Amino acid sequence: MTPLCKVEVTLPRVLGSREVAVAVVSMSKQEFSRLEVLLRVQSGGLRVTDACALIELRRRQVFRLLRGLKQDGATSLLSKHRGKPSNHRLPTAVRTLALSLVRERYADFGPTLAAEKLAAQHGCTISRETLRGWMIADGLWTDRRHRLPSPHQPRRRRECLGELVQIDGSEHAWFEDRGGMCTLLAFVDDATSRLMQLRFVASESAFDYFRTTRAYLEQHGKPVAFYSDKHGVFRVNAKDAVGGDGITQFGGALSALNIDIICANSPQAKGWVERAFGTLQDRLVKELRLAGVSSIAAANAWLPGFITAHNARFGREPANAKDLHRPLALADDLDEILAWREERTVTHNLTLHYDRMMLLLEPTPLARGLVRKKVEVVNYPDGRFAVQFNGTALGFKLFDKIQTVQPGDIVDNKRLSAVLEQVKAQQAAYPPCQQRGHAARRRPPNNLEAPGLPSKGRPPRHGVAAAPA
Repeated sequence: MTPLCKVEVTLPRVLGSREVAVAVVSMSKQEFSRLEVLLRVQSGGLRVTDACALIELRRRQVFRLLRGLKQDGATSLLSKHRGKPSNHRLPTAVRTLALSLVRERYADFGPTLAAEKLAAQHGCTISRETLRGWMIADGLWTDRRHRLPSPHQPRRRRECLGELVQIDGSEHAWFEDRGGMCTLLAFVDDATSRLMQLRFVASESAFDYFRTTRAYLEQHGKPVAFYSDKHGVFRVNAKDAVGGDGITQFGGALSALNIDIICANSPQAKGWVERAFGTLQDRLVKELRLAGVSSIAAANAWLPGFITAHNARFGREPANAKDLHRPLALADDLDEILAWREERTVTHNLTLHYDRMMLLLEPTPLARGLVRKKVEVVNYPDGRFAVQFNGTALGFKLFDKIQTVQPGDIVDNKRLSAVLEQVKAQQAAYPPCQQRGHAARRRPPNNLEAPGLPSKGRPPRHGVAAAPA
């Protein structure tokens, strides 16, 4: 349906000495644009030929509209079908039947599903939008624009310490103007609101979560479950992901430690960690300022004292005094579990490619038997690499490594700051002739700007005249 707009039109009829009748007419955008064009034609500001091109009508139709505008005013431009039933409307009996069936059998169905069932089960074929309008008019359906917002009712806390730990990261100007932007990773217990672990990192990445999780496990033990958002570190968000087992590297590491990972459907669901960040972005920023801390390393060394004071001020006792943290077992090798693992195929030359690197396996009897077989490349958080086959380490050496950001690389928003810092460092390492805006790359002045000086690096044709004394 064409949207209508209210237009105040002064009728050419005087009621008294000072009174002029003003009528409010509802017009569509097309009718209103026609009125503007015709009024310009009447005032002589527009030719009829140009008016025909603007409103896309022939001269005969334009003159017909001008006559109607002169006789009856703006109301002559209104469609004569307005307010009358459509010639293509369905009979009243069809509407009554459809609404009675919906009311009796499909009261909780949406218009789309109800229209499908009416056509399949009862032979009553009605478009979903027609049925939607009927259901809204009859009070069987509420338009999305008039629905009440979904309430986020608070849920009860977990009863025990270590039963559920909420984890998240917050990128913020934690050091204000004393340092760059960075991210704070926080582990907050659901039962007590205590800060179980804090760590400043450059960006929210899997390796930073590996390091922070290791510190948490070594200090408190293994919780029952972690509660996170839908960040790609915790959840495979690609619907068309090729290969893999449907879990992320971080999720696989937690599974090996017998720790569950649960993803919240909304930020309100993990409200304790969100509220903690609201408090930390106020108090922690000011405490860092008073302590004179302006770097990530210094902040991480200073954090334990702040965590103790914060928990004493804002922490609460759990409903159940039982601690559900489990101690680390002897088989829990955190070095091997909290690492990034990817499979690669060994070529006939005993080489494999990983992260724009070529790894050359040592030609041992074991390695020679792995041609066209899968091996595991292990990338540890401390920067070490290893190649393993069924847990056995294989000797290798690095052939080539290109530490650059390839053009067109897809970078997650939460890693953008760290990637930009890497790009800046790479550009600063370029030779001066490859750096944009460097003084060594600046073009020499030409002869018009500085007569007698060399142009484009060529020696001058004539000697430079001596400067006057």
